[in-house]
Amino acid sequence: MSKLLVFPWCVLLFAVTMRTGFSQGCSDAGFCTMGAMKPDQPFNKKISLRLRSIEVSFYRGTTPLTPIIYVATADLNFSLTSRTSFQIKLPFQAVRGQLARTSGVGDISLCVTRTLLTNEKFDVNFSIGGKIASNNSSKDVDGLPLPMYYQTSLGTYDFITGISVISRKWLFATGIQHPFNKNGNQFLWEAWQGTSEEDYINRYNQSKELRRGTDIMLRVERNWRFSRLNFSLGILPIYRINNDEISLANGTRVKPQGAKGLALSGIFTAGYSFNVKSGIKFLAGHRIVQRDTNPDGLTREFVSTLGYYYRF
Repeated sequence: MSKLLVFPWCVLLFAVTMRTGFSQGCSDAGFCTMGAMKPDQPFNKKISLRLRSIEVSFYRGTTPLTPIIYVATADLNFSLTSRTSFQIKLPFQAVRGQLARTSGVGDISLCVTRTLLTNEKFDVNFSIGGKIASNNSSKDVDGLPLPMYYQTSLGTYDFITGISVISRKWLFATGIQHPFNKNGNQFLWEAWQGTSEEDYINRYNQSKELRRGTDIMLRVERNWRFSRLNFSLGILPIYRINNDEISLANGTRVKPQGAKGLALSGIFTAGYSFNVKSGIKFLAGHRIVQRDTNPDGLTREFVSTLGYYYRF
């Protein structure tokens, strides 16, 4: 395939992607885009990896209700040694929905990744890190507490770790994310009684003082790599091993039924390299299985994503 044909085809693919939209294909809690757990990781033994990189990405996500989520993220990577790197992700999030419009800095992700084993056939990478809450997840409108869909932070401090095996054709990764605290969200249906939104508000899961359960993920990805163009198809199951917990109006702690279990996505990625330093990436996915109850508001129906990276 000639270079003259590849680039217009890639632009066309992006236009279709942005028009139709896709599911994000990952828990917005964030660990499946960190370090060794990231999708579409590079594997090229002929080109030396650059010491630093920056990636800027944008997505628009729709939910089962009216909120639409917009996120711009700066993903910064620095090599500490030949086998160790440090990653920091800085997101800015805006939400538009029937109840309110909110915006603000999202949770900050920090991660250190170490290559444990490398040879011509495969690499084994290990990551450890966490997420820092940017706020306590207590945004409101006119004094009425907002559901988690409208929050720009999950309001928790999380521990994250994972490991991956990557070759030219395959990526296998697994990881765990554990939150240490409950957040400051105050959303209960009772607070909205007597308002014009009383009937609509019951469609949101209550989330007062939410403590999320622990998530375990597995990524299986098949890659097709060419000189400038690459694609991948994969699956991403995320299993919440223990139930979320919330507080009722009287202070009683309860575990909403259906807030643990499997969420499964199918993933598609595509990328085009302008040169050894820069390129563009696309991520698309379809949520195949969703948990019945989602107090954390992480449910996404469709998301379209575009990223640009530069290595230096």
